[in-house]
Amino acid sequence: MSEQNVEIEESRGENAIENREVAGLSQGQIVFRRFVRHKAAMTSVIVMVAVALLAITSIGWGPIPGWWQWNYTQTAPQANPGGTPTLQLWGESGFRIGDYPFGQDELGRDNFARVMRGIQTSLVVMFIVAGVSSAIGILIGAVSGFFRGWLDSLLMRFTELFIVVPVLITGAVLGKLFGSPAPIVLAIALGVLNWTSLARLVRAEFLSLREREFVEAARVAGASNSRIIFKHMLPNTIAVIIVNTTLMLSSAVLLETALSYLGFGIQRPEVSLGNLISEYQSAFTTRPWLFWWPGLFIVLLALCVNFIGDGLRDAFDPRQRKIPTVRAMRKAERKAQALELTSTTLPAKNSKDV
Repeated sequence: MSEQNVEIEESRGENAIENREVAGLSQGQIVFRRFVRHKAAMTSVIVMVAVALLAITSIGWGPIPGWWQWNYTQTAPQANPGGTPTLQLWGESGFRIGDYPFGQDELGRDNFARVMRGIQTSLVVMFIVAGVSSAIGILIGAVSGFFRGWLDSLLMRFTELFIVVPVLITGAVLGKLFGSPAPIVLAIALGVLNWTSLARLVRAEFLSLREREFVEAARVAGASNSRIIFKHMLPNTIAVIIVNTTLMLSSAVLLETALSYLGFGIQRPEVSLGNLISEYQSAFTTRPWLFWWPGLFIVLLALCVNFIGDGLRDAFDPRQRKIPTVRAMRKAERKAQALELTSTTLPAKNSKDV
């Protein structure tokens, strides 16, 4: 068999597999099926939900109490010498959690409760930054790409002004001006600074969509510019918006951690994963468990969000297809040949009966 015939056969097998899998499904169902089959993304979703539920239910949220016996401000005598963790995975007594599984600091505060509070703060900052950044980026990108002309030039120069200014330095200056801002204030400030990449992506999508036939049909039907933007064009950019917003969550966690570590972000008495690392950096050699746990959850949150973003990107992008195995392609080819043989034999049988 020639190389060209092999390529044709592989193409037929791959297309047969894909067409059979998505037959009769809507676009949303196809995207959901692709995302569910992304093992790393689904594992990250499970881990992310488990971490969020653990952080919220353990020490409570606002007026809702939690099931953990300590809060993040309560002090107590050290259960073990030096505040070592009571968590034991193996040993003479087997698995044991104890009263202070993550250890205690020099004041006797429970490190588990403080880490859970830090995770809550990081989650709040993540979603507020993503919401504010998405709102600003979508609005500027949509208006710029739809109207073009002088308004496009003005908005893009305004966007480039935010791009050339480092977000970390600007966030540090704002943190210094506000003086240890609350998590919500810091999140809004970071969201105002972190929208530029989404605005440029949305603008590129709108520049392409504004020349499509459905946009011209909406204009002929008398639709206003705002209706065309938000009703007809914006839903067609939802894939780019969702993927970019998801990846923005990871950068928000790392940015808040960096600012809090440098002393320009969330400060005491509020607790975040970044200021826990900053507070306990001097104890890295003597009591490393105070440093390990917040660092571990920072890495875990960032990795989970990145894997979820990768899964969404592969699910929304039709070009991101999983290459089937040779066995799967041969199986699909045999089924296609059987169907073709059945379709050719049935008319011949019917003609004999007549």
